[in-house]
Amino acid sequence: MARRDDTADAEWSVYAQRLATALRRAREGAGLSQEQVAYRAGLTRYTYQKYEKGESRPGTPANPTLRTMLALSQVLDVTVASLIPADAPDLRSR
Repeated sequence: MARRDDTADAEWSVYAQRLATALRRAREGAGLSQEQVAYRAGLTRYTYQKYEKGESRPGTPANPTLRTMLALSQVLDVTVASLIPADAPDLRSR
């Protein structure tokens, strides 16, 4: 079984930070608090806060599900595409 290398993990971490920035900007643009977004998207406040930090769990880059991304885009009244950063890292096994 192929293992991801440290470079791919580092690239994903940077990408997750860009996602976090997009979420924060969209939330601020919508004039909502983290708690309001979390509640309306069916998430805990803690989980949403971690996404805005670019984490899923402490020390683990964010990796929200498609369902979560759809819920967040609907709550924030933006497209999913506007939340997902361009230039995704190459995640294929090497």
